[in-house]
Amino acid sequence: MKILALETSAKAVSAAVTEDGKVLCSGYQDTGLTHSRTLMPIVEHILKNTGLSVADMDAIAVAAGPGSFTGIRIGIAAAKGLAFAAEKPCIGVSTLSAMARNVAFCDGLIICAMDARRNQIYNALFEAKDGVLTRLTPDRAIALAELAEELRTDTRPKIVVGDGAKLCLQFLEETAIPCRLAPPHLLMQSAASVALEAEQLAAQGAFVSAQALEPVYLRPAQADLPKKK
Repeated sequence: MKILALETSAKAVSAAVTEDGKVLCSGYQDTGLTHSRTLMPIVEHILKNTGLSVADMDAIAVAAGPGSFTGIRIGIAAAKGLAFAAEKPCIGVSTLSAMARNVAFCDGLIICAMDARRNQIYNALFEAKDGVLTRLTPDRAIALAELAEELRTDTRPKIVVGDGAKLCLQFLEETAIPCRLAPPHLLMQSAASVALEAEQLAAQGAFVSAQALEPVYLRPAQADLPKKK
């Protein structure tokens, strides 16, 4: 199975093509330019370098959230457009599940963390053992203090991954909960991990049409919140 995956949930942007668990090609950019400007050139570049086209893909995968509201919208719109034009199914992937796959080889507790502002992170917990991930919590927006209380008595080795990992690590260490950061090259969200997670979902039949693909925000955008008088 060939999958084209897109990752636009945070500051960096990436795209990747995988086939049966192997990464054929990937592109990553973290230069501060908008995803609407950088995503499609990356997609075009990796497809050209592999000699493949969207028509050769079995599915289009995308990090569907949580994450940056603007970033997620850009990724979803791009996935919809590519899939609709090529008549391919889509697979919406949890940003946090894909992130955990970066460090699935590290036995212990994986703490996925994206900065959600307001002293919160987008978070999910996974247990990794012999390369197999077991989800322990749903995707959620959680206060750092609440997460620390939840982890206080957990004795498993802990590794933190994601664009909010440094923020999370600092808070947990200040509350006497030891943990470590994922290695720098595995710390951030990655389209390759989105594709590999999508392969697992595809085996479960988790395909949707381009029209049915939806973002997952977990909480309303700041602009949508009622303003206090």
